[in-house]
Amino acid sequence: MPTEQVGDYEVEYAGVRLIGGEEWVAQVAIFGHSTNPMHRNPVFPVQRVLPDQTFEDEKAAEEGARQAAHELLEKQTHH
Repeated sequence: MPTEQVGDYEVEYAGVRLIGGEEWVAQVAIFGHSTNPMHRNPVFPVQRVLPDQTFEDEKAAEEGARQAAHELLEKQTHH
């Protein structure tokens, strides 16, 4: 699962193949700052994003997940 640091957040994103199918979906988890280096603070638990969209392959789903994560963080930081 690729990981990316975006500001104070650690973002994990992945493409996950649907069970019994050839399509892929986008999955994201976002973690905030934690004072304990052995514990991550989940602010957006692992879940599927872009629920109405499927992708042809894992890389495309990962990119969709990455874009969705950036949009979530953009909304979060501008409230």
